[in-house]
Amino acid sequence: MTSTEPSVTDTPVAGESAAGWRQAVNISFFSDLLQTIADRGRSIIMSGRSGGAKDLAGLCADLLSSRGEASGVALAREILDRYDALPGAGKAGFLRELVVRFGAEPARLEQAIAAYRDNPDHKTLLDLHKAAEPRRQELIRRLNLSPGGTLRLVRMREELFKHQSEIPELEALDADFQHLFSSWFNRGFLVLRPIDWSTPANILEKIIRYEAVHAIESWDDLRRRLQPADRRCFAFFHPQIVDEPLIFVEVALTAEIPAGIGPLLAEDRAVIDPRQATTAVFYSISNCQEGLRGISFGNFLIKQVVEELARQIPSLKCFVTLSPAPGFAGWLARERRKEDSPVLSEEDKGVLDALDQEGWTHDAVRLPAVKRVLMEAAAYYYLRAKTPGGRPVDPVARFHLGNGARLERLNWLGDTSLKGLKQAHGLMVNYLYDLDDIEKNHEAFVNKGRVAAASSVRGALRADLPSRDVATAP
Repeated sequence: MTSTEPSVTDTPVAGESAAGWRQAVNISFFSDLLQTIADRGRSIIMSGRSGGAKDLAGLCADLLSSRGEASGVALAREILDRYDALPGAGKAGFLRELVVRFGAEPARLEQAIAAYRDNPDHKTLLDLHKAAEPRRQELIRRLNLSPGGTLRLVRMREELFKHQSEIPELEALDADFQHLFSSWFNRGFLVLRPIDWSTPANILEKIIRYEAVHAIESWDDLRRRLQPADRRCFAFFHPQIVDEPLIFVEVALTAEIPAGIGPLLAEDRAVIDPRQATTAVFYSISNCQEGLRGISFGNFLIKQVVEELARQIPSLKCFVTLSPAPGFAGWLARERRKEDSPVLSEEDKGVLDALDQEGWTHDAVRLPAVKRVLMEAAAYYYLRAKTPGGRPVDPVARFHLGNGARLERLNWLGDTSLKGLKQAHGLMVNYLYDLDDIEKNHEAFVNKGRVAAASSVRGALRADLPSRDVATAP
């Protein structure tokens, strides 16, 4: 660790963060209590066994039939400990065994179906619902009793993703995880905490590790994002996973909407007084837990952070993102290969050949033409290109537009890092969260597929392309 790295034990925790970390200590005490129960229960279980250890599936059957709290907690920990010790192939085999051996019980299900057909009332419907639930779901609930069980189950789902392509049956187990995690990680259980330079170092290490948009290169780099008065960072935590952020957002307080990431992250940038800031810029949003893929809480994060910042800094009037365009370069490459691209003429394709040349961003002769064609293509990409289901092809666009944001501006060469050029030819996007229009934009997008877009974005479409689906900004 470098000399600039904060200390877990010596760094003071102040303000709102202190209450959050004190709460974490209380939860840690409760976890230690569960650990003691598990230890005592395990000794009871092991003392009652005369033979060798059962296989994991057998232990799972025991857990489902267990009635005692201590023995259940101990069994859950024993199963997860043994699972964690398995090699990758062993874990895949165990996950498949969960699908094969712990589904719904056919005889009970048939009986419930027959009872409902004979007498379709609330009781028989409830019995049918219970009979149709795979036993795996109750098993997962009981495994969650183990100390640290919630995070270990999140990691188990991460492992599932590694084997899903070669073991299609795991799709059923993934559905069970997603069903349960959607309840366990409900917004009502999540805790929003500010992350600053006084946050414990083990949390800050994870912020560095999980940053997925603009890599944090060092502790000094992290300090520049957290310590200045015009920077903020917030993360969601779960009460059962107190030292693992689920998702976090980095915020810059500025006097205007930025067009590029470079000035925001520059080492020599001038820090402004937060009281003079009019704009809050969400420039990086990172999901931290792969095992929670598909469990959406990013929209709640943004909305709660907007409310918190508006309360703390009354001068803030504008809330925008500075977002990457992760699918743009791939989409454009496919359009360039098409013989009948709806957006690129043969002449346009010839202009974009410059993108294949190293250092194209410094070619002063060709750059104006490249900019014109690329920005027209970008407008089409965001306003017209759709998935087979009729949604925007860009995943970041789907996220922000679905949250009620407006597509505010397309930024030419907003990110000239190697990553930015590779994934989007430097393109970045501003999405505007106008508190008065969020609900209207959300409803129009979800119900009609309409993209709320500023006139500058709409105007970038070529005149010969239709624009009937674009919701214009006032």
